[in-house]
Amino acid sequence: MQDTPTETAAFAPAGTGPLAGLKVIELGQLIAGPFAGKTLADFGADVIKIEPPGDGDPLRKWRLLHEGTSVWWQVQSRNKRSVVLDLRTEEGRADVRRLIDEADVLVENFKPGTLEKWGLGYDTLAARNPGLIMLRISGYGQTGPYRDLPGFAVVAEAMGGLRHLMGEPGRAPVRAGVSLGDTLAALHGVIGVLLALQARQRSTSPQAPTGRGQVVDVALYEAVFNCMESLLPEYSAFGAVRQPAGSALPGIAPSNAYRCADGQVVIGGNGDSIFKRLMAAIGRDDLGQDPGLADNAQRAARADELDAAITAWTVQRPVAEVVATLQAVSVPAGRIYTVADIAADPHYRARAMIERITTADGLALDVPGICPKLSATPGAIRSLAPALGEHTREVLGPAAAPPAPRPAPPKAP
Repeated sequence: MQDTPTETAAFAPAGTGPLAGLKVIELGQLIAGPFAGKTLADFGADVIKIEPPGDGDPLRKWRLLHEGTSVWWQVQSRNKRSVVLDLRTEEGRADVRRLIDEADVLVENFKPGTLEKWGLGYDTLAARNPGLIMLRISGYGQTGPYRDLPGFAVVAEAMGGLRHLMGEPGRAPVRAGVSLGDTLAALHGVIGVLLALQARQRSTSPQAPTGRGQVVDVALYEAVFNCMESLLPEYSAFGAVRQPAGSALPGIAPSNAYRCADGQVVIGGNGDSIFKRLMAAIGRDDLGQDPGLADNAQRAARADELDAAITAWTVQRPVAEVVATLQAVSVPAGRIYTVADIAADPHYRARAMIERITTADGLALDVPGICPKLSATPGAIRSLAPALGEHTREVLGPAAAPPAPRPAPPKAP
């Protein structure tokens, strides 16, 4: 736990940011849809999060809890307003239709067909609000033979080609400790929303004064696959199936994790001039000046030899010395951070990538800052993550009341 004194972030005023004035209805739960909503909210959009009665978004109870609420919730739902509606009832669906009528963007990550079953399909909604942009995030997309299959990030990472590459050669593939498939899909979704907003602006006319909206269809596996670099063209051209390579980057050398006397470092010495500086720094100028190692293709063919030479130098030195020596000669190198390292790092704090908030129950909490950084219209934390249904009356009107909690299912006899 980090105890470094940190000034509590001052909340930015509501109604500011590059997306101020944009109204977003978020119907998603857990990670992908809400992460997209969080990103839009960080930059000023008014994101109204619709939650079911009872426990609300399951993320409220995920991982480590403080006073009954996940600390993750304080990140994923900051800058949002919470409205409780039961979409399984006609009354709840009527209320959400009224909200969508006035919205710019609808975010959802239900199983395909769910909203259509509730009478909330895009064609129905767009007939009432032609400018509506609907972000739909699902495991396999809204079309295709797999559209109705359940899909979580773990499956998307496997289908998208990522899982096969993660791990050591000859061993079972491993999973990253976070849900990359969800986050990548959310980021692709935000890009899609911004593109659709630009297209809507260009489509304005006397007949369509608000412009025309559209559907942004993001599949988790496609977002992962889109980040797979040269995987497919290499297979198409050469029949090459890239295999897991541990901490190395196949075909790029030297670039790996290397053992030190007290830990490990990562070193990226694969640029032609960088390679020469790296070899000089480790006392192997013979390799740096070898004409047979002048370009990456030659170095990749001798990657094991280069890794052995680098390790022979790093293993005799502590991490701090290795990093300082290589950074002094402009060779990319760094220690492998734990979250404790992140929390203590001055660069994170200097760039406001760690901000401290105080939650409603009094917990002083470090949370990730805003990314990306905009020079003129930056994003900001404007409000804490809401309590369940905190804004129901504010959004629906003073006469509205949150629905009663759903009754517990009957116990088996």
